[in-house]
Amino acid sequence: MGSGRPAASRDNLLLRPQAPLQAAERDRKAIMAPQGLGLDSVHVRMRMVDRLKADGLQNPRVLAAFARVPRHLFVDTALVNQAYEDTSLPIGLGQTISKPSVVGAMIALLCARPGLGADATRPLGMCLEIGTGCGYQAALLADLARQVISIERLRDLHLKARHNLDAVRRQLPGSPDVRLVYGDGMLGHAPSAPYDTIIAAAGGRSLPQAWLDQLAPGGRLVAPMDDGRGLGQVLTVVDRHLDGRLQQTSSGAVLFVPLKSGIT
Repeated sequence: MGSGRPAASRDNLLLRPQAPLQAAERDRKAIMAPQGLGLDSVHVRMRMVDRLKADGLQNPRVLAAFARVPRHLFVDTALVNQAYEDTSLPIGLGQTISKPSVVGAMIALLCARPGLGADATRPLGMCLEIGTGCGYQAALLADLARQVISIERLRDLHLKARHNLDAVRRQLPGSPDVRLVYGDGMLGHAPSAPYDTIIAAAGGRSLPQAWLDQLAPGGRLVAPMDDGRGLGQVLTVVDRHLDGRLQQTSSGAVLFVPLKSGIT
């Protein structure tokens, strides 16, 4: 019994011995595509989230922010394949995008501020970020804050962050409520103070008085600071209790770029 296939078609297959292999490859890609192998897929980010969770990051709201915000949109093209590794990456001008595990630990500390109600849907409240960098951390903060004010002293990075955040707004439903300020981060941003949370991406010998002055009662500040013994930096946590009293504690060794004043 004949197959019903025209002779010309059969001859065509014989002249194209790679056709079955190419068809198989198309089928493989069609099967794999829904699993999200591209950097724009939430599945890629979820693998990073799973690693962060396995390493001890447990706050569900912080993990959800990492799952939502596409880190690859904030990384230079040459390094994009490393976007979801737990590593810091250069972003130009001697600055880096911090390791996700360090960013996650700092944000989780902010979420545990003393003035936070148990049912808060925006645990960071009014948030001040010192050092916008490429804008990635600001986008994460915006997922957890009522509003984020983010200050950058390097104009080129300020403009890069604006470009990156605009790209995120085009890709994600809703817009992260981030106000970018080009200015001296050591001065904080008094017009929008007080802040429920303050986070810094650079460390100095001491915490600027402006930051402490702009921290609201019930608020928490998290920043790297020199340990005072010449051994490096420690993650410093400052709580302003409801009675106005300040309490400072440390939470492990870290490595951030130096805190500098002025703009450039």
